[in-house]
Amino acid sequence: MPVSHVPVSEFIHPTAIVHPDAQLHPTVKVGAYAVIGEQVKIGAHSVIGHHAIVEGHTEIGDRNHIYPGAAIGLDSQDLKYLGADSLVQIGNDNRIREYVTINRANEAHEVTRIGNGNLLMAYVHVGHNCEIEDRVIIANGVALAGHVHIESNARLSGVLGVHQFVRIGRLSMIGGMSRIERDVPPYILVEGNPSRVRTLNRVGIDRAGLDADTQQALKSAFRLLYHQDLTLADALEKLAIYADNPHVQHLRQFLQDSITLPKRRGLIPHRH
Repeated sequence: MPVSHVPVSEFIHPTAIVHPDAQLHPTVKVGAYAVIGEQVKIGAHSVIGHHAIVEGHTEIGDRNHIYPGAAIGLDSQDLKYLGADSLVQIGNDNRIREYVTINRANEAHEVTRIGNGNLLMAYVHVGHNCEIEDRVIIANGVALAGHVHIESNARLSGVLGVHQFVRIGRLSMIGGMSRIERDVPPYILVEGNPSRVRTLNRVGIDRAGLDADTQQALKSAFRLLYHQDLTLADALEKLAIYADNPHVQHLRQFLQDSITLPKRRGLIPHRH
């Protein structure tokens, strides 16, 4: 019989193992042979598939669906990890498909964080201290090294690797089987091994509902950055003319941070 402070019901399979100190909302469904650890908290109407493992100091919000075989909250796969009581935090409305792995952070009180409304397809690996914001789609077989930060509405195609400390900007698109070892700017389509900036992610920004003026401003910014043979410093200075456009200014700040913040990887170069 399962061990749980949650009353045994049709929501928890008899073969599941739920630690008595785990905090599960009464509406949580737990499948056969799933394992829920002592420090786990799971919110309302979430589903934990059969043979899934949720361990460590892991907090999962409402209406998440974790599919069979996923492993969440296990130790960091970093030799520097020495057993610290670190965290995994997952928001609401996420779909975490079969055999996804999400590792806890390296140091005490540090967090590996997943936001809201994300889709992580089968066999995705999220390394220690990663942060994935909202409405991100990551296709099958993607591996994120430690400290990767993915902004909202990014799209990562299948079977690609992302180097540690890389940032991936909002509404960007990465082609399948790419090698991502530097920062991917917002609103940009990147592809290849070695990866290169290919074009503006026109389809993505259009689907996101950005107005015509903003789309035109982003097109002009892309041409200025990648087709006018300017230094990055000169291009960033010229982008200041779009001070009233928050999307162009987000792009400008992202580029600036990629070359100034500590532990930054620099920027994916243009194909030319």
